[in-house]
Amino acid sequence: MTTAVTTSRTVHRRLARLLGGAAVATVLMLQPGPASAQGQPQKPPTVEEAAAFVEAAEKELAELGIRAARAAWVRATYITHDTNLMAAETDLALQSRVVELIEASKRFNGLKLTGDTARKMEKLKLLSVLPPPGDPKLAEELSRVTTELQTLYDTGKVCDAAGTCQRLDDLEEVLRTSRDPKEMLAAWTGWHAIAPAMKPLYAREVEIANQGAREIGFKDLGALWRSNYDMAPDAFAAETDRLWGQVKPLYEALHCHVRAKLVEKYGDAAKRPDGKIPAHLLGNMWAQEWSNVYDLVAPGSADPGYDLTEILRTKGYDPVKMTRTAENFFTSLGFQPMPQTFWERSMLTRPKDREVTCHASAWDIDDKEDIRIKMCTQVTDTDFQTVHHEMGHNIYQRAYKEQPYLYRGGANDGFHEAIGDFVALSITPKYLVDLGLLEKQPAADKDLGLLMKEALRGVAFLPFGLLVDKWRWQVFSGETAPGAYNAAWWDLRGRYQGVAPPVERTEADFDPGAKSHIPGNTPYMRYFLARILQFQFHQAACQQAGDKGPLHRCSVYGNKEVGKRFNAMMEMGQSRPWPEALEAFTGTPRMDGTAMLAYFKPLKDWLDQQNKGRQCGWQ
Repeated sequence: MTTAVTTSRTVHRRLARLLGGAAVATVLMLQPGPASAQGQPQKPPTVEEAAAFVEAAEKELAELGIRAARAAWVRATYITHDTNLMAAETDLALQSRVVELIEASKRFNGLKLTGDTARKMEKLKLLSVLPPPGDPKLAEELSRVTTELQTLYDTGKVCDAAGTCQRLDDLEEVLRTSRDPKEMLAAWTGWHAIAPAMKPLYAREVEIANQGAREIGFKDLGALWRSNYDMAPDAFAAETDRLWGQVKPLYEALHCHVRAKLVEKYGDAAKRPDGKIPAHLLGNMWAQEWSNVYDLVAPGSADPGYDLTEILRTKGYDPVKMTRTAENFFTSLGFQPMPQTFWERSMLTRPKDREVTCHASAWDIDDKEDIRIKMCTQVTDTDFQTVHHEMGHNIYQRAYKEQPYLYRGGANDGFHEAIGDFVALSITPKYLVDLGLLEKQPAADKDLGLLMKEALRGVAFLPFGLLVDKWRWQVFSGETAPGAYNAAWWDLRGRYQGVAPPVERTEADFDPGAKSHIPGNTPYMRYFLARILQFQFHQAACQQAGDKGPLHRCSVYGNKEVGKRFNAMMEMGQSRPWPEALEAFTGTPRMDGTAMLAYFKPLKDWLDQQNKGRQCGWQ
């Protein structure tokens, strides 16, 4: 899930365990093939040699990955000058090694490879999100710039004249709770002010990484990223546009209603002649999810009669108990409990004595049982969902642990995000009754409020989930030059979200850098895909459970048959193209937004009634 608190800032699933590398990578060299004696040319490669090459590469990378993940974990949970340096050095070693292996694999180009060998060769080429060039100086510079960008974000603070400083989570709390437009604007502009220093670093990072992508056979970095979906890069871009076209009318109806209610609340502060919504008024630093304005936009008679945040606090829940509750959900489906090391090694709250990367993420350190969550958990309904989401990643990681190294990942990266999001849809009033958090379910006439809350999280996010990588694809291709970074960012946000900056922005600003996934170089399209897939998974699971009621009231908590079938899909990892994995659980090989439309149909009908007579849409 991708709320401001969770944004599911989960590390790129394969590079999460690789990031940081290992210094020994430079001495564990795999040769593409021995030259014959007396300087004679190499013999033509064989299919058997290609298979042996892949097997050896997997073994080496698996061994290096454990060291790499530990280095990355230390850096993320203990940010110092030294851990930053170690992260930069080990990242350089690993990334360079990956590129060396990709270069060595070119010897087998042209061979008619089949089965696992062919698929693994392709997966090898896609291992690096930011492939360094072969030039060691450029590779070292890329590693240094990448670390500097991440550090600028992770240590960003907004300080006043008296020296009182606020971190991102402090500023997010202002946007979450305040109803003072001036106070919200100060929080918004304060955080976005940390980003301009990133702009020259980011432009240089793109330049170097693009060279690295071209050296391993891709048009640019965007083409490399889009190649990770078992289809041609342009075909994948078209697929995302198709999915957006399916769900766009639902978003537009929500936007129209929310804008009208914000104008009622804030008057001129919310009005714009172009029909866009000022970004600081939506309760989220990036206006990517709107749950925090629920009280302003919810149906008047649809209060479900409970506040989950208040209930959790009243019942004595803390971050550990919330995490235990998430574990209980998965054990109810038949999955094994978290290992003891999970509880010993996870970071579930923000430490008071050091800088950390607070964004929630799930980790598998050794590709076996050393799985962890890193999260600065707050006792809120949002984080209650988030911890279920993050543990979903851990469950998926454990499910495919027996796959070969190059297949240890989600069927596509959207699958990994969708697992936890799918589980979050089962956090229904029925589930809360089962947990003893509610005495009884609210009446059906309260469903509109619950659907609105879910729409403000999931539907509101859709265009943002789409446009972040659309912006980067334009940057990587050269369509958007550094001198137009900010203008292109707000053009896309206006076009897709109908959202505008609350104050004038220029190219002196670098507003994309205020979003963690930009300096962190985490591909973002996964989150858009996850929103689509989570409803497909939920619909399929409810059908398997024999639930005949409304889709939004279904919870599969306690259904071991659903868990068994879900695990069968997850165990596949990346061993088969993602349409096959999708079909194994849902019965169709095609991603489809109609399950989301079915889930929200009662709300869409209500929104259409509310929007009668309103001027909807934006310029």
